[in-house]
Amino acid sequence: MKGWEDLASTALVGTGRRPYRGDLLADAAVEVARRRAGRRTDESAPPAPAPAEEQAAVGRRAAERLVRIIGGDHERLLPEWLAAAAATGRRVPAYALPELLERGRRDRSIRVHLGVLAGRRGRWLAGLDPAWDYLLEEPTGETWELGGAADRRAHLRALRAADPARARRLLESTWERETPDDRAEFVEVLADGLSMDDEPFLEEALDDRRREVRQAAANLLTRLPGSRMSQRMAARVSACVSVTGQTIAVDPPKECDRAMERDGIRPKPPRGIGERAWWLQQVIARAPLSIWGGPPAALLKLKIPDWDAEVKAAWVRAAVLQKDPEWARAMFGWDPIADLLEALPPDEQQELAAHFVKNHDLDSQLIMVLGGVSSHWREGLATAVLRKIVKVAATQPWNLGELVKLAGEHIDPALFLLAESYSPVEPIQQVAALLRFRADMYKELVP
Repeated sequence: MKGWEDLASTALVGTGRRPYRGDLLADAAVEVARRRAGRRTDESAPPAPAPAEEQAAVGRRAAERLVRIIGGDHERLLPEWLAAAAATGRRVPAYALPELLERGRRDRSIRVHLGVLAGRRGRWLAGLDPAWDYLLEEPTGETWELGGAADRRAHLRALRAADPARARRLLESTWERETPDDRAEFVEVLADGLSMDDEPFLEEALDDRRREVRQAAANLLTRLPGSRMSQRMAARVSACVSVTGQTIAVDPPKECDRAMERDGIRPKPPRGIGERAWWLQQVIARAPLSIWGGPPAALLKLKIPDWDAEVKAAWVRAAVLQKDPEWARAMFGWDPIADLLEALPPDEQQELAAHFVKNHDLDSQLIMVLGGVSSHWREGLATAVLRKIVKVAATQPWNLGELVKLAGEHIDPALFLLAESYSPVEPIQQVAALLRFRADMYKELVP
C-alpha cells in the first residue's frame, strides 16, 4: 500500500483531470489514522464504507479554485471561500477533505463551516482519525435534542434571533444539565436580542461555579444599565470617583471583596498593572456610562489629577463592553483601537476608518484599525486606502505588503474595475488582481 503522503497527494492532485477515487481517499485516511495510533495498516480490518452524500458538491470551477487556495494561491482567502460556500448549502469535493481536515486541526478559525461543508464523508473521515475528530463537534444541522454542542448553539442562536424569550426559556430548561464549557458559550448566545427580560437569568448565572460563565454573564449585564449588577457598579464608582467643576477626583478601591468578584471583577491584575488601578478600571468599565452625566467629548477635556490614564482606559473598555456608539466615537479619537469600531454600524465604521487612513501614517496601528472594519469595504474607504497605497508606493514601497493584502482581501470585490483604473502602480494592480480573483470566486459559487 502507498504511504500517507502519496495517497493524500493522489487524492488531492488532478482536480478536473480525472474522477474522484473514493477508495484512495479511504486508504489515505485509514493509513494516517493508524500510523498516528502506532499500527500498521494490515493489522486492522478495513473501515465501513463511506456513506453516500446528501448534499450536492460545489461546481468544478469552484472546486478548482479551492484547491488553488489550499495550495498557496492567496491562502488567506480560505476562510472567506469556506464561508461563501457554506452559504450555498453545498459541500466541498471529497478529494479536498484530507487537506481541509488537517488545516482545521491546526487552525480553529476555519472550523466553523466545516461541519456542513465536509458532508457525510468528512464526518466519516473524522471518525477514523482522532486528530480530525474536532469535526464531530461542529454544526451539522441537527436539532437541540439530538445535536452535539455546536449544533445546539446554532439551534439556540437561530431561535434567539426569531424569538428571544423562547430561546432563553429553552436554555433555562436544560441549564443544570449542561457542561460548564457549554454553559459559558450558551450565555454568549443571549447577546443577540438582549433585554431586561434576560436579567434575572443572568443575575443567577453570576453564582455559577465556572469563572467563564460568570464573566460571560457579567459582560451581558454590563450592557443592561438597569440591571442590578450595573447599579452595584454605579455605586462603587460613586464611592471612588467624584466630578467637581472641571476636575475628576479619583480614589481607587482599596480591596476586591467577594461581592466584586461575583460581579465579574478579577482580583489579580495582569503583569505591569497595580491592583488598585486594575480594580478601578474594571469597576468603571462595568458601570453604566450614563452615570458620568455629560457627553464623552466634554468629559475628555476635564482634568484628572491622578489616575488619568486608568480612567480613560476604563472608558474605552466601557464603550466596548456596552457597545455605546457615542462613547466609542469619542474614545476612538483618544485611543483609536479596532475594538471600538464594533460598537458602530458598518457604514460609520468605514467612514471613521477612511478619515483615520487619510490623516494617519502607515504603521501597525493603521493596519490594526483597518483589520477591525467589517468587510466588504465600499467605495469611500476603498478609495482612501488606494490613495494611501499610491502615496506610500512613491516613498516607502517596501512598507506596503500588509496594506496591499488587507485591501485586496476586504474591499468589495465588485470594485475591481475601480482599483484597476485607479493607478498603474504595481501595488494597486496587485490589489485589483486579488479583487478580481475574489469576484470570480463568488461567481463560481453561485449554484
